[in-house]
Amino acid sequence: MSDAESPSTFDPVEPNAGEDFEPVDVFPDTNEFDLRPGADSCYKCSTCDTNCPVAEVDDDFPGPKFQGPEQWRLKRQEDDHSIDDSIMDCSNCMRCDNACPSGVPLSQMHNTARGEYVAEEMSKTSIEYWRNRILANYRTSAWLASKVPRLASFAMNFGPARWVMEKTLGVTKERDFPEFATETFREWWEREGAAAGSRERARDARERRGEPRDADKKVAYFHGCYSNYNTPEVGKSMIRVFEHFGYEVVVPEQKCSGTPMFANGMLDDARRHAEVNISSMADLIEEGYDAIASCTSCSMALRQEYPELFDIDGVETVAENTFESVEYLRIHEDLTDEIEAAAVDGDLAREFAYHAPCHARNQGLERQAVELFGDLDGVGVEDVGDSCSGISGTYGWKEEKYEKSMEIGDEMFDHMEDAGGQTGMTECPTCAMQMEHGTGYDIRHPLELLDAALVE
Repeated sequence: MSDAESPSTFDPVEPNAGEDFEPVDVFPDTNEFDLRPGADSCYKCSTCDTNCPVAEVDDDFPGPKFQGPEQWRLKRQEDDHSIDDSIMDCSNCMRCDNACPSGVPLSQMHNTARGEYVAEEMSKTSIEYWRNRILANYRTSAWLASKVPRLASFAMNFGPARWVMEKTLGVTKERDFPEFATETFREWWEREGAAAGSRERARDARERRGEPRDADKKVAYFHGCYSNYNTPEVGKSMIRVFEHFGYEVVVPEQKCSGTPMFANGMLDDARRHAEVNISSMADLIEEGYDAIASCTSCSMALRQEYPELFDIDGVETVAENTFESVEYLRIHEDLTDEIEAAAVDGDLAREFAYHAPCHARNQGLERQAVELFGDLDGVGVEDVGDSCSGISGTYGWKEEKYEKSMEIGDEMFDHMEDAGGQTGMTECPTCAMQMEHGTGYDIRHPLELLDAALVE
């Protein structure tokens, strides 16, 4: 018998013979998303840290790498490891996602950690908690203000009231509160005949364009809170432009996209709103509609943050069928030819300083407005650079973060003032607030320029 052969009578002795074998549960069952593969992909190149606008102006902020994979590993290794409170200094701009060369889900880690910190460690009786909750639930405040819009606009911008809000809640007095519309977008929409009115207008437009009257062109509009309560002109432009191309528009039941809730760690609130939004949009998508958002933070929430954070039925369907408004038209229509043949009439500005929101960059949309309007007769659109505006939703409204938000925005302000014209352009309503606040320029949405150029 060679040394390589084993005796036929070999009978290995099993350890703990006679006892039931219980495998070690290395990764126990959990309802939480498994972020282990993403954390393991991080090789500490620090690209995320060098692209973080908060880390650039705040030496005490540890940066996205610590807030994401490093903190996640610490938490999993040490049961008693608490989430570092610096997680609340992250602005949720999500530029780290776009910068990471390894595809680490940094913002998902940040949102998860922030939600855990607020749920388990932040005092629910603290001023900071209630300030953040009020800011995160802007939709509730705006709904109340819309009942008495003129009074609300006056009261929110009354000097002594703003001083009191800063001293009691920590909401900066340095910013002007946005005006509330005397007629919300949804009120206008109902007055215009809602879905039935849109159907007839779209079919008439298809006939004018030489398309079949019964063509299957229909979209569901997610207008978001700000276009409803503060800038209904953006929503109106969206309706007019899409109907111009023959799309029948419906405006389903919806709540806040959840973006300000993610940024403030209010994940339970965000989930409640997401459940309504996903249910409404998923049902319409099954009927052949696509979901369209005019705010890039809203489209980002539906496309990326919902499936990253929530296991709600239909979430993937909604994510796969959600588009930003101009993006959708560029995909489905010969928008360039129509733009080249158009000219802006009326009193709309001729020179625009365009800022691409961080949440547009994360969707690959940072150049679309500049590329689209470059051929519009009589209009110039200048990209003012890739810097963050600094406001990041509710971040720049907090008294302790106001100066940091303005320091982040300095580069954008300088570029805007060097650009031709005195009008800005962006797809994000809070970026628009910061642009106006830092420069005094009037700010418009790309849909408003499309409306002025294409719709009679």
